[in-house]
Amino acid sequence: MKALVLEASMRLSYTDVPTPRPGPGEVLVDVRACGICGSDVHGMDGRTGRRIPPVVMGHEAAGVVAALGPDTHGWNVGDRVAFDSTLFCGKCEECRSGRFNLCDERRILGASTPEQKKDGAFAEYVTLPAHVLVRIPDGVSFEQAALAEPLSVALHAVARARTGPGESAVVVGTGVIGLLAVQALREAGVDPVIGIDLDLGRLELARSLGARHTFPAGMDSLEQAVREVTGGRGAHVAIEAVGIAAAIRTAIGCVRRAGKVVLVGNLVADVDIPLQTVITNELTLLGSCATADEYAHGLDLLARGAIDVEPLISAVAPLSDGADWFDRLHRAEPGLLKVILTPRAANTWCSGASPPREPRQAQGLPLTVHAPGGIDSRQVKKHRGSG
Repeated sequence: MKALVLEASMRLSYTDVPTPRPGPGEVLVDVRACGICGSDVHGMDGRTGRRIPPVVMGHEAAGVVAALGPDTHGWNVGDRVAFDSTLFCGKCEECRSGRFNLCDERRILGASTPEQKKDGAFAEYVTLPAHVLVRIPDGVSFEQAALAEPLSVALHAVARARTGPGESAVVVGTGVIGLLAVQALREAGVDPVIGIDLDLGRLELARSLGARHTFPAGMDSLEQAVREVTGGRGAHVAIEAVGIAAAIRTAIGCVRRAGKVVLVGNLVADVDIPLQTVITNELTLLGSCATADEYAHGLDLLARGAIDVEPLISAVAPLSDGADWFDRLHRAEPGLLKVILTPRAANTWCSGASPPREPRQAQGLPLTVHAPGGIDSRQVKKHRGSG
């Protein structure tokens, strides 16, 4: 089969590799769509240490059951499926408690470390434990279903915050996870939802997806601006979706006393935090790791149209062009958010799915940046990357 293999740091090769065979309790999935995650881009250059070559990356994916291993039940060849990127055992104490993301034996699809390696879904086929599969509802395309993974991450972060109607929230970092968190918070009844980012185009997108207010991360008196739109107190909750010290400090500074900060971003291993602020304001810092059984809920939200992932998809392109798209994302080409790679030249339409789409280019995005008082202060035209 064909696969996109990370052969060395910054070197991806579209090449032939052996087709995997499903073992007992496993399925072989014919991959139809796989999104490029920021962790894949950071893994390509070696900065995370979690994509040690050689490895096939890719964990945001969807496809069709192609074969069943021995003693595999509950699925049929032809079933349309997405799947959890955390391969959990289902038997340990954490799994029995529903904390599948903290499984004692967990492996991460498409990751490679000294402790574990599991080739991922930037390939024509991938093998998976049957119990991590989730059925794709009718009307949800493979490309949309591939985004069930980052959507589930956002849903898990919101669940960790235990927030809802009557509360306010700040989302620091409006990349893919942050934009999905904006929508998840809105779906949970949180109002207002406030987006903060350096990228003005992403702030406008955040507003179109449900953020009531958006503020540039570099603006003066940012924390005061947040207080002004939250009754003078600050937000009840902050979702931090970047994973660097500056963003975490912003999140801590934007919440009220006794507020909660959910840490989702995971770009660097260690950060400094304003400890006295955390202590004297009795803030709660919550880690949020991957997902814990939010996939089915996420796919249901997609099927009902409660969450919209289409504006996040910058391009759908053949897997054979994957190295070029990785390079463009690594260079932080303006306007690129989620790029989805398809192992087949054209998407295949299964019953209940959206009609097949041609590989496409991202479109231009008009941008309005909103000042703290809600006034449109400036307009900038940004173009999403072509491809």
